[in-house]
Amino acid sequence: MLRSFKFALAGMVHLVRFENNAQFHFLATLLVIFVGYWLKIDKNEWIIIIFAMALVWSAEAFNSAIEKLCDRVEPKKDPIIGKVKDMAAAGVLFLAIAAAIVGCMVFLPKIF
Repeated sequence: MLRSFKFALAGMVHLVRFENNAQFHFLATLLVIFVGYWLKIDKNEWIIIIFAMALVWSAEAFNSAIEKLCDRVEPKKDPIIGKVKDMAAAGVLFLAIAAAIVGCMVFLPKIF
């Protein structure tokens, strides 16, 4: 079981080190955590924010894994593989938009 955690941690490190979008999500995560502490959001708001961040991170990990697998299966440009990669990226975008809306709903009333 500990080996599984080691592999998962290695995947997380790889994601942040080598995937541009994950680096953006990393910076966004740090910003959200900073703003959450600064605005002193409550426990329930933290729960919602943490779930939103976790969903985006999970989607980004799945998207990156799908892209790597597609590139391995078909190294040449292929229209079907392209659609698969586009749809996986769309999943991340859906969750990122939802997370941004959640962030606005939690943070904006405290700012204004």
